[in-house]
Amino acid sequence: MAIIIKTPEEIKIIREGGKRLATVLNKVKEMVAPGISTKDLDDYARKLISEMGDYPSFLNYSPDGASKPYPAALCVSVNDEVVHGIPNKDRILQEGDIVSIDLGLKHKNLFTDMAMTVSVGEISSSSKKLLETTERALYVGINAVRAGNRIGDIGHAIESFVRPHRYGIVEVLAGHGVGKAVHEDPYITNFGKKGMGEKLVPGMVIAIEPMINNGTKNVTLDKDGYTFRTADGKKSAHFEHTILVTEGEPEILTRI
Repeated sequence: MAIIIKTPEEIKIIREGGKRLATVLNKVKEMVAPGISTKDLDDYARKLISEMGDYPSFLNYSPDGASKPYPAALCVSVNDEVVHGIPNKDRILQEGDIVSIDLGLKHKNLFTDMAMTVSVGEISSSSKKLLETTERALYVGINAVRAGNRIGDIGHAIESFVRPHRYGIVEVLAGHGVGKAVHEDPYITNFGKKGMGEKLVPGMVIAIEPMINNGTKNVTLDKDGYTFRTADGKKSAHFEHTILVTEGEPEILTRI
């Protein structure tokens, strides 16, 4: 798939969809608390999206290599789960957990994507540092989004920021283009070399999403075919925004 440059009309729709997505995900964030099930969060996200007249883009989505469609609207990944955790009524959040909530929205047939990792009650200082570092890494990556730069500049910026903290940077999962589809080119790793990869040009819409582990970079895939978790059982954090490449400063589209 070639990189798709969005038209001004498409960007206007994606911008509105991004605001709607940010509104929903921030409301879901407020619901995160001890005693809540991961399915409760999914049900709430579905309700909010339906009330807006939009559609959750992950629901029934079949990524390459999947044996079955994804069965939920929201990806809910707890502690050592990196991404794509499937909501379950029996998975109850506990004090001290960290939980990644990842949501895609289809608004007027165009797509946006956003994720954040949230604390459940009081969390350890180690978990707080992991969340803070991963969120900062996202904004370091966004700051590298300039017309004329390359995809490798984004990964290099994230990697250079994270490495001194001695965290594991997940390498088998990455950011991506978004807009006309849930996943588009280019593939945007959270590591890389400056000056390498596709050139960033105005009108590109991309999702940047560092996935950082409090241990090894290695991950395993559960039998459900979706849930990735850290190979050493240590916690992982994940933050994501949908970004528009402009002639100047990058525009965060998934923001209220």
